[in-house]
Amino acid sequence: MNYTAPMLTLPATAEAFGTPSSAQAWLLNGTPLGLAALLLVAGALADAHGRRRVFLLGTLALGVTTALGAFAGTTALFTAARIAQGAASAAILAGSLGLLADAYPSGRDRIRATGVWGASVSAGIALGPLLAAVLSLADWRLAYLALGAATLATAVTGARTLTPPRTGGGGGPASTPTGSGGGPAPSPERTADTLAPERTAGTPAPSPERTADAPAPSPAGRAGGGGRPDLAGATTLALALGALLTALTLGRDGWLRPAVGVLLLASAVLLALFVAVERRRKDPMIDLGLLRRPAFRASTVGALFTGLAVIGLFSVLPSLLMRGQGVAPLAAAGLFVLWSGTSFVVALQARRLAGRISAPYQLALGFVLSAAGVLPLLGTVEAPAVPWPRLMAGLVVAGAGSGLLNAALPRLAVDSVPPERAAMGSGANNTARYIGSAAGVALMLALSATDPDTAFAASAALALAGAALTVAGSPRR
Repeated sequence: MNYTAPMLTLPATAEAFGTPSSAQAWLLNGTPLGLAALLLVAGALADAHGRRRVFLLGTLALGVTTALGAFAGTTALFTAARIAQGAASAAILAGSLGLLADAYPSGRDRIRATGVWGASVSAGIALGPLLAAVLSLADWRLAYLALGAATLATAVTGARTLTPPRTGGGGGPASTPTGSGGGPAPSPERTADTLAPERTAGTPAPSPERTADAPAPSPAGRAGGGGRPDLAGATTLALALGALLTALTLGRDGWLRPAVGVLLLASAVLLALFVAVERRRKDPMIDLGLLRRPAFRASTVGALFTGLAVIGLFSVLPSLLMRGQGVAPLAAAGLFVLWSGTSFVVALQARRLAGRISAPYQLALGFVLSAAGVLPLLGTVEAPAVPWPRLMAGLVVAGAGSGLLNAALPRLAVDSVPPERAAMGSGANNTARYIGSAAGVALMLALSATDPDTAFAASAALALAGAALTVAGSPRR
């Protein structure tokens, strides 16, 4: 919800701050920039210091920074608050999928849980703009105050309900604590925020010594080097992404301008430097050797193109309709809910495909459906009147594709890495997704400045490219 709320408040926010069109991408891109820069660090810290602890600290920080964003008075301050919200969200995402991997080590329970996780993402995407549209009728700042308060309430609830660590001091065996009233504590196999249901036959239970807040075993199997954050890697990645976003933002005024070329070159150099830093470290925040795994490559490529092709376009679609067709904010929110609501329903039902189609091919199907849904949107923004049937049909088809993507990505992210690197896997997956979404938002805004149909066509082409690259090298099933 926090991520998508600015999609409906963008016109009012830009007017309040006097933000020029060329800089409005930053009002949307602050959060994905913070997410992309720190997700890998958050994953390493979650593996090293405990996924529950990182998740709760991230939730608390998100509540505070979201509320502070409501009091920003300039574009720069609002963007800074959004970057901080992205950093906090990084801790939440990395910690939450790690907690899920602890509670559901494998089998049908994990498939069901990751499907619910993906559906929850879709639900939040849907409800964020709707909440923002309703509250912005009074004042757009109310949306951020409400989201901040709700997030702080979530942090309090999580602190009370998530299972605390039960390991003994000094790294010894788990102690035997008592529950409330002096009774026995829950079984060590009942971890994370959900008490795991009965497991299918042959599904191993998690080790009693590995709880939601226990560090990942063995330094060789974990990023983070005892919890030391990879600041050099995080800095070079953030600078590379910042240079790329600036280049894409400036591109709307001319792609052949010298500044655009210099920034793109700087982004490429900084990305190469990031790879060099990670290769030299004994405790990198991302083990580049994981890219040798076909499933991990499919997960990473799928996440990157989900951001570029899907999140990038649908982040700017509401503002395109409001400006191009004069659609009211509540109507734009309703259309967005149609897309994301369809995504929510499909993500919940996608578990039925688990035994019939592999996750990489589910991703490919999601991309194809997304492209098929975007093509009917051509001509809708500049038509004499809003072609409602065609617009709504396209949103339903694209939403179904998004649901398949949201269900497959978290499952593939944790299944494609060793169990002790589940947080690293989720961090890498979501980093790729938000690098793609940040670049996608800037690209779609730049392309739509002259012709919205160019943005629609680019989104469809990128989705088809994502489908082809995701299945490349994947085993056929």
